[in-house]
Amino acid sequence: MPYRPNPRRPLPIQFNALQLTGSIALGLWLGFIAIALTCWLVWRLLFNEQLAPLAQAVEQLAKPPVIEQPAPQNPMFEQYEDHLRRNEQQQMVEQARSSKHNQSNPKCQFWLQQNQTAPSEKSRANVLQFCD
Repeated sequence: MPYRPNPRRPLPIQFNALQLTGSIALGLWLGFIAIALTCWLVWRLLFNEQLAPLAQAVEQLAKPPVIEQPAPQNPMFEQYEDHLRRNEQQQMVEQARSSKHNQSNPKCQFWLQQNQTAPSEKSRANVLQFCD
């Protein structure tokens, strides 16, 4: 058999840059839309029913119950209650100051010192928070 070279014929391929770019962009866009729709459908089918009680619980926690304040009473009685509350807080501060456990607690010592030099509601609250 004689050797016969196989002549190759060139294929006429022409590239249109605008058409190629448009086709790639359209393919990417459609792929993104397909993935987004698939994820949305999966989320709706699988998690929507399971998360409904959780969503209701979160809504209830977001709306704390409204506590009705009693109508203002006698101003003398309010002063008496305020005085009792301050005395109780002062006794708790004194107990915290005399406690051995609080001597080694730096946060407690800081707020005790703050309450001693510049007593305020904030310093008393922090003493009660950081001291045992």
